[in-house]
Amino acid sequence: MRNRYLDLLRFLAIVRVVIYHVVGSAALTLVFPAMSVMFALAGSLMAASLDRTGVSAVARRLRRLLPSLWVLAAFFVPAMLLTGLPFTPKVLLWLFPITDPPANHWGALALSPIWYLRDYLWFVLASPLVLGLFRRAPLPTLLAPYVLLLVIELGVYPDAPAVLREFGLYFGAWLLGFAHHDGLLRRLRNRVLVPTALALGAAGLAWIFTHPGPRGYDLNDIHVGNALWSAAFILVAIGRAPTGAAWVDRLPVLSRAVTVLNRRALTVYLWHMSFVVALTPLVGLVGWTPRDPLGLAIRVVLVFALVGLVTLLVGWVEDLAARRTPELVPGRRRRTLAERAAAAPASPAPAGAVAELAAAPASRASAGAEAELAAAGAAGSAAPPHVPAPRRARAARGA
Repeated sequence: MRNRYLDLLRFLAIVRVVIYHVVGSAALTLVFPAMSVMFALAGSLMAASLDRTGVSAVARRLRRLLPSLWVLAAFFVPAMLLTGLPFTPKVLLWLFPITDPPANHWGALALSPIWYLRDYLWFVLASPLVLGLFRRAPLPTLLAPYVLLLVIELGVYPDAPAVLREFGLYFGAWLLGFAHHDGLLRRLRNRVLVPTALALGAAGLAWIFTHPGPRGYDLNDIHVGNALWSAAFILVAIGRAPTGAAWVDRLPVLSRAVTVLNRRALTVYLWHMSFVVALTPLVGLVGWTPRDPLGLAIRVVLVFALVGLVTLLVGWVEDLAARRTPELVPGRRRRTLAERAAAAPASPAPAGAVAELAAAPASRASAGAEAELAAAGAAGSAAPPHVPAPRRARAARGA
């Protein structure tokens, strides 16, 4: 059974990512480190899949990830080829992006979220081996990505490939997802978890405020601070996750929204940035400043509306990839077999039904008379004093 709290957490992470890309507020990255949370939740699900089906879980996870990317590529790659992208063998990376696939000047920004899928693929491929290592030596395995990140960021290995840097930055969150699935975080006592989270959070904030990036205190530019602060956030938000959040389903609108965004998470993430880029020039055309509150609010609404439209058009691909019945809008309650049978139409009536209905009152009267006589027989066939004899005779004839 799904944990609606974790579904709610993923819902909030997706909403936060979209809003951040519209408004560009660094504070949002501090309040809710969404990408690390999404990787932690994905790591927990991956560990569950590996336990359930073994190494074949890798193929299943790739089958669920790639079709949505191919739909995106089917639209954007021809458009980029027509606007200056050279046609080289690297274009095939759009089929399986183990490194950044090529893009032209506008495509590089509109399709920038591809990095998330690239990292996700690498983490999935590494998971069967790393899950075994994690269960043999949890703490050293968990610390390894953070040590790798420090080695890169402190200049010991300055020319590390982008994928290796991303392992250092986000694979620690993925491994915390492993720890959540295995129950290690839940079994961690508060006297250990709380001081650890406080220490990591304090170290992360100290690094963030002493190493500002080009956009100030935006976590996306401060890798070490991002990793430490995110680890502290995950320890609390996921390490102390309740077993459910039933109140979510008591609010129909929220429940449906949480379900839809969880079922369409990949579609929303892959497509939203293209709408952010497309709408940005409108700011100048209508006279808004980039930080105009009304303009930002309208852009947020428009981006979500356009994402909703494209989700209606192509989001069902995620259902096919997961081998679910395709739905335009997920979350509609399905009737049980008994409910469908009860609601089945009874017209036209079966042959003989009219005659049966016509005879029903007589049958019920006859059955009543039989019951009355049986009761009378049980009492020794003696009528109660207040019942006249003629009525007994008529009852006998009716029987």
